[in-house]
Amino acid sequence: MGPIRVLQIFTIMNRGGAESMIMNYYRNIDRDKVQFDFLVHRKGNAAFDDEIKSLGGKIYIMDPINPFFPKEYYHKLRIFFNEHKGYTIVHSHLNTFSSFPLKIAKEFNIPCRIAHAHTAFENIKLRNFVPNKENITETIKKLIKFRLRKKVSTYATHRFSCGEKAGQWLFGKKNDFYTMNNAIDTKKFVYNPDTDTKYRKELNLEGKVLIGHVGRLNNAKNHSYLLRIFANILEKRPDCILVLVGNGELQQAIEQEIDDLGIQDQVKMLGVRSDISELLQMMDIFVFPSFYEGLPVTLIEAQAAGLKILASDTITQEVKLTDDIEFVSIQKSTSFWVHRIFDILPYKKQDNSDKIAKAGYDIGSNTEKIQNFYLNNK
Repeated sequence: MGPIRVLQIFTIMNRGGAESMIMNYYRNIDRDKVQFDFLVHRKGNAAFDDEIKSLGGKIYIMDPINPFFPKEYYHKLRIFFNEHKGYTIVHSHLNTFSSFPLKIAKEFNIPCRIAHAHTAFENIKLRNFVPNKENITETIKKLIKFRLRKKVSTYATHRFSCGEKAGQWLFGKKNDFYTMNNAIDTKKFVYNPDTDTKYRKELNLEGKVLIGHVGRLNNAKNHSYLLRIFANILEKRPDCILVLVGNGELQQAIEQEIDDLGIQDQVKMLGVRSDISELLQMMDIFVFPSFYEGLPVTLIEAQAAGLKILASDTITQEVKLTDDIEFVSIQKSTSFWVHRIFDILPYKKQDNSDKIAKAGYDIGSNTEKIQNFYLNNK
């Protein structure tokens, strides 16, 4: 008898926070006992596809979910479950859209149906309706998500979350949910001066002050504000470089804003990378002014790397595992952020791996917990 197979449901397996989190667990789980397969909703090769296949996982592709006309999606998903009858655990990471696959999983009497919260949206305010196409589009998306979230618990047998704030947003304050920590291999991120030197040399960044950011190029990450902070930094310290890691739908707009600000020679856009732990070694400070998040794994990783962090105060305080992170309002002026950055620099990086592990975010103990959950609920 082989391992139980858990169907993990995502949009696409690129290097996002939730995707990186589940891959951390996948690499460390006993795959003789528990194996992951993936149902995704976007065609094309994704960053983790080859690794998933090398670990023994299967990848199935469905058409995107249309929340207004879901009948075609339901029809195709029924065909899928008729052809793949062995699944007893479905673990959906689609936030509010989890209601769609979990509804059909319930029809097929799949006994363990997990809805996993990864994001906590801020309430929609009047300023969201300013005459700006990007803002209106994002606001409409949020309205749909606010409407759909009530349905998720109807079809889920178990509720998971990356943290308290995300869980309460998706499931409501009165709902019980299990917190599955965005755990990492802490030892992998410990600061190594040799790695720092090597990467600076390879990227021709020797002698520079490196302002770092890792995150998808989308509306939530607030890159426009970050770029304005950095432009202000350059007025005082022209020896600084902004290092952006990630890609996304706003890449062209962000590149245009970089050009408009005249800072193209001081911004290093590295795209999607598999060597995040090494890239963090060379950064001097990590700036993360997101509009909203769940509990971002990248901030766990940055703390493990001993980086000082300035993050927006919209992000849950649960992510504060060390004294190296400070929360600042994105309602403050960019010059306020700049002053805080210069107040912090320079400093000596510390080994925070024991603090991260003590706080419950080391991958070893967390993998054992989720493995036991799957085995006990198959």
